[in-house]
Amino acid sequence: MKRLYIVISLVIVMGMLLGACATPTPATIIQTVEVPVVQIQTQVVKQTQVVIETVEVAAPTAPAEEQLPRNETLYFNGQQWGAVKCWNPYSADCNNAMAIAAGDSSRVTMFEAPYLFNMLDGKQYPLLADGDFVWNDALTEITFKIKAAAKWNDGTPVTADDFAYTWATMIKYNTSGGNNYKEYIDTVEAVDPSTVLVKGKLDADGKAVNPLMIAAYLSSTYVSQKAWTQTLEARVAEDATAFLADPAEDVVYSGPYHYFFADDTKVVLIRDDNYWGQDASMFGKLPVPKYLAHTIFKDNAAGSVALAQGEVDVSQQFNSNIQILWLNYGLPISTYLPDPPYGIGASLPTAYYNLKAYGLDQVAVRKAIAIAVDYPTIIANAMTNQSATFDQVPRSLMNPTPGEQALYDHDAVADMQWAGNDIEGAKKLLDDAGITDTDGDGWREYNGKKLSYVATCPNGWSDWQAAIEVVAAAGKKIGIDITSNFPEWAVYQTVVTKSDTDLPEGYEIFMMWSDSAGPTQPWGRVRHLLSSEFVGNAVNWNGNWGQYSNPAVDELIKKLPGLTDPAEINATYTELVKI
Repeated sequence: MKRLYIVISLVIVMGMLLGACATPTPATIIQTVEVPVVQIQTQVVKQTQVVIETVEVAAPTAPAEEQLPRNETLYFNGQQWGAVKCWNPYSADCNNAMAIAAGDSSRVTMFEAPYLFNMLDGKQYPLLADGDFVWNDALTEITFKIKAAAKWNDGTPVTADDFAYTWATMIKYNTSGGNNYKEYIDTVEAVDPSTVLVKGKLDADGKAVNPLMIAAYLSSTYVSQKAWTQTLEARVAEDATAFLADPAEDVVYSGPYHYFFADDTKVVLIRDDNYWGQDASMFGKLPVPKYLAHTIFKDNAAGSVALAQGEVDVSQQFNSNIQILWLNYGLPISTYLPDPPYGIGASLPTAYYNLKAYGLDQVAVRKAIAIAVDYPTIIANAMTNQSATFDQVPRSLMNPTPGEQALYDHDAVADMQWAGNDIEGAKKLLDDAGITDTDGDGWREYNGKKLSYVATCPNGWSDWQAAIEVVAAAGKKIGIDITSNFPEWAVYQTVVTKSDTDLPEGYEIFMMWSDSAGPTQPWGRVRHLLSSEFVGNAVNWNGNWGQYSNPAVDELIKKLPGLTDPAEINATYTELVKI
């Protein structure tokens, strides 16, 4: 999996160059990636059969003029796939993961939010803001102050007008962030130059439609400079399409790093030595690395090689059999947790159905495929045990953390949950629904038409690809023709995030992610997976990419944020898990 919302972060000891390590004797392998210095093991599952592949990976080299001092550079992988398109904080199509990644846990290298969310304790901490935010008694409005030291890179102060104008601009130009919050936030106002007032939208009873979303906005949305935004508006003559497509290479920012170099091989940010955060009211000093660099690798295998060779310091991609790097090779690499699953399962990769595809509008077909999938194989082979098993955490709408698991009645849904690999149960489900093979070709038909689908995910995302092959194999075992296809991420993300039209052929079953930890969870994840509000958005990074629509679910999602009775909250989440 190649997104920020990875459940594992790998950190290599800084300052140690591994290029001189001798090649150890390899352990039992599924796939060997040969490199000049060390051997890294990855795996591919093809229709549940293990295959052996050898992949030659050349260590990437940058032009001489792009070489960076190793002792001043922190190298990443797993975030940037493909060339950066733009530096526009209003755009959802920049493909700029190092600089633009606003969300529950926003990346704040170049652009900043008033608060940051800490998934370990569930709290929001001030960044641009000065102190905690304050609710009014009715929980309909939030007020917060801005740090006096907070400055833009041009030396001007960050003001409440910047916050107010950012919100107005998001609504005016129909940005993805604006679409995510416009049903919950009414206005963002500047009370005075250093005081911001966020007013929630109210329901018929005068209560906030969703207090959770009002608070979440504070840590999931970047603030942009009003003056620069107005410059951009003038440049594009306030044309919405041009506004969001502008590369914004002149953008003003408040974060500690900014653009230094970018092409189709790597992205480099350089530290702003005038960064306001070195003020005593914030960090008191500058971040240590002068450069943040991200080599753009072809796939997970190449990224894993670079990690082992000391060319990557922080890895946020999937690294197959990560434990062999220290157990077999003695490399100074560690994970957040020392034992499987090696990280906190804050976000789980999710296979979505295209509900507009023929036959997938039938619950029997969707459930049959789901219960036939061999999940233990996915966990053991595709994920190399870097995911909780179904015995450890039965799957639901909740992440594996104890807090979320306590929010629904496990006994009430136990007979509806499955561990997978139930081929006979899947066949019976289809037979009972009258979905059978009527022409004897081995494939089932629905209303006379063969059930044939493509399961897909981005090319090079090895854990997802292996999981997709297991899904395809499950289909064949129950008489549903499922093949696999792996387009490049640049193509894939453009297709999947366009929700104002039906998904094209070849995207009947596809992988994306679910929400990670955040101030709205697990409500936000339920919304992300099931809410119909995102259906119809031309650019949709917010969720429900399969375009599921159920008025009963929408009503429960709408109801949850206003509940205060723990028993009622539990009952509502339990009902959603059942659905």
